Amino acid sequence: MLIIVACQFIAPKVGVASPLILLVVGLAIGFLPQVGAIEVEPHLVLEVVLPPLLFSAAVRMPTMDFRREMHAVAMLAIPLVFLSAFAVGFVINWLVPAISLPWGVALGAVLSPTDAVAVSIAKRSGVSHRIITVLEGEGLFNDATSLVLLSAAMNAGLAADEHALNPGLLIGKVALALGIAAAIGWVVGEIGVRVRALIKEPSADTVFSFAMPFIASIPAEHLGGSGLVAAVVAGLVVSRRRAAVISATNRRFSQQNWQTMTLVLESGIFLTMGLQAFGIVEETAAFSGGLAFAAFLAVTLGALIMVIRAVFIAFMLAWLDHRRTHRKRRYEVESTRIERFEKRMNEACEVDADMLEARNLSPEHWANALNHYRRRLKRRERRNAMRGSDLDYFASEPLGPREGSVIVWAGMRGAITLAAAQTISTHAPMRAFLLSIALFIAAGALVIQGLTLPALIRIVKPKMATGDISEEERARLLKVMGSALVDTALAQAIHEVDGKTLLSAGVSRTLSRLGHALTDEATGEQARSAHAADRVLTDILQDAAAQAGATRDGLCPECADDTLESATTRDVASDGGDDDGHGTVDMSEEEVERSFTRDQIRELALEAIHAQRDALLQARDEGIFSSAALEGALARLDNEEILLVSSGGVGH
Repeated sequence: MLIIVACQFIAPKVGVASPLILLVVGLAIGFLPQVGAIEVEPHLVLEVVLPPLLFSAAVRMPTMDFRREMHAVAMLAIPLVFLSAFAVGFVINWLVPAISLPWGVALGAVLSPTDAVAVSIAKRSGVSHRIITVLEGEGLFNDATSLVLLSAAMNAGLAADEHALNPGLLIGKVALALGIAAAIGWVVGEIGVRVRALIKEPSADTVFSFAMPFIASIPAEHLGGSGLVAAVVAGLVVSRRRAAVISATNRRFSQQNWQTMTLVLESGIFLTMGLQAFGIVEETAAFSGGLAFAAFLAVTLGALIMVIRAVFIAFMLAWLDHRRTHRKRRYEVESTRIERFEKRMNEACEVDADMLEARNLSPEHWANALNHYRRRLKRRERRNAMRGSDLDYFASEPLGPREGSVIVWAGMRGAITLAAAQTISTHAPMRAFLLSIALFIAAGALVIQGLTLPALIRIVKPKMATGDISEEERARLLKVMGSALVDTALAQAIHEVDGKTLLSAGVSRTLSRLGHALTDEATGEQARSAHAADRVLTDILQDAAAQAGATRDGLCPECADDTLESATTRDVASDGGDDDGHGTVDMSEEEVERSFTRDQIRELALEAIHAQRDALLQARDEGIFSSAALEGALARLDNEEILLVSSGGVGH
């Protein structure tokens, strides 16, 4: 643990990723004369360490971005793995005839998984969010594909039957394993979030979340599926559903604990990788010229894998660009069809009673038919709006040759490769030799590609992350959040006191500063209701922060006014409505208590926050905003909800 902490402390100071430092430290310790050969059971990594790591990564993955990059991820995780594995198999069988084709393919499958350390390096370098999404998505699924292929290749090798490596048969096995795993992962994810919704204690919720990847992976493995894919799918379901189902307090608590667990597990993998190196090298050295030849093959096979990856990604990017052009044409055609549909609907609404009678239709039947077509139109508009949002996303974050070069070079091998290599059967010919090749490739890739990736990014200058959201997107986001308050109980409560004031019993200040927001007839009834509710909710949160002494993520008495106010609301407030007391009425505490209790005020505020969250989740499903903007807004709502709950209710 101390080594992990020390490496985390040193890494930013020397500008090197902490996993690389841990690898070097492990190598240094492993080769000390006082330390003997260390061997870690590989099943511990594959069955105990990987499921929670992949589950955690899937939970952090924005589902909207994953949906958009699903085709790229699938191509990198399945066809590329097969191409790389068989290419490595043929080459090593040609150079080392003692290693049959099945065992060569097994080594190729071992060398196929990419390592997550590349993602952390790319994130720190500031590349675009789309590059990160593709790399993370590839890392989530290519491990499972590689392990399924490894199992099939080893079975063929043990049976001495090269015909068992029939590509059609292998693809069928992989598809079956993925299908079983996806079904089990989805069921576990859906049931898991519902169970977590019933758990009120944050610690108990976190413990249950720790168990979820194993609840998904263990049954999947016993039923012939991929346990890792099951854990990933369960994580994606949790990522999509947790904001709407699980309480903000539980989510925040589990997130912090998962970050700690992920750090320990990832760091432990790289440290262990270095510690095991001595035992593998010592065993390989027993062969005549073993180490030198293994190093030569490692360089050859590593270069081959990178060339195949580069060529494949070049074709993939060309295909994605063609697909984007095709989707743009579909979007334009569908937009034209929707316009014609809307025109026909408008004409249908003007049908008079005489025409209905002539067609033997009742007004009720015609109204039902119109409602049916309105729903169809709404669904088509939503699908097309989503298609348009995806096109805007692809245009703002392109994947061209510059971005492709980063994705190619970031496909480094690492600890998962070494762990998978150690699962190769002891009956394999020249097993130690195969393990040494895997070790050299993994260690070399981590050091060479890991250290040079930031320099490559500076040279090729790919699309970089913008950092902050635009003012236009922020304004649209605030508008959606404000509109969500129109039909809430908070807005209704304002009307129940004649739209003038809403006070919290026991609170020293007025919670409503409506000013011109309540009297400006030009803004419209709904707009005025939304603005009023915005102001009231802002003040409730400000008062709760003052009483709780909270400063969560910028939520403090001094800055709470900026939490939920839309631009329009701020403009209204600047007109001096609060200063002249326009639209407010002083009420005694006794009069207020007869209308609203402290608990009622708290419930009104929580219900308003939930309404805003629902609106943001709907916007997420439609792809209206960027994932960064949505995550920031949802995080702010979580902070506000936690603030209200932790304050013991407004007025306490």
